[in-house]
Amino acid sequence: MSRGDDYRVRRSPRARRVRVTVDPDGGIVVTLPGRAPARAAAEAVTELAPWIERRRRALAGAAAAVAGPDGTVAYLGRTLTLVPEAGRTRAHRRGELILVPEDDGGAALERFYRRAARAEIAPRLDAAVARAGTRYTGLTIRAQRTRWASCSAQGRMSFNWRLLLAPQEVLDYVVEHEVCHLDVMDHSPRFWALLESRVPDWRRHAAWLRRYGPALRLPDTARRRAA
Repeated sequence: MSRGDDYRVRRSPRARRVRVTVDPDGGIVVTLPGRAPARAAAEAVTELAPWIERRRRALAGAAAAVAGPDGTVAYLGRTLTLVPEAGRTRAHRRGELILVPEDDGGAALERFYRRAARAEIAPRLDAAVARAGTRYTGLTIRAQRTRWASCSAQGRMSFNWRLLLAPQEVLDYVVEHEVCHLDVMDHSPRFWALLESRVPDWRRHAAWLRRYGPALRLPDTARRRAA
């Protein structure tokens, strides 16, 4: 990936057109098809400048709306307080507190959320497939950049750990969404009808995730990637 003056450029052999996206932190990424000239990136950024600014404002507003007080993190609609401790190597929840390493809170905290995601999602998934009369073949916790969850044709489930930063009902909706894919793999009218029969207010949760999802990140003081 190369970098321009105020945007990053990546080339993708699978891209069919120039695509501009804005990261949650406001950074601009331009994806170019393999044979597109380099100048196409600058042209796209110039052409889409008004949209880029609107997107940046929307992302900043979403981040402000979901941000908790300094020194706290969200957890399924609750606000937990971070407590740094010298000598600690592993993040651990104690009631409404999360004890984190004093000098490595970012990596340890993300590892905590990954572990917690499996503990929170697995029973929800088990209950949902039991209600639906279906079954899945595996559960993976990941950190996808643009996807919250997926269901393979073989019934393998994958969920993004950052869903724990959303309200509980949003996580429950995403679980039900993926369980519906065990019956209907596409997003046809049949799929949406099935989802509505199981989650009548799914549109509200989907809208919340579209609006605030990009802002679901750990605090800046704890964002270093887990190993």
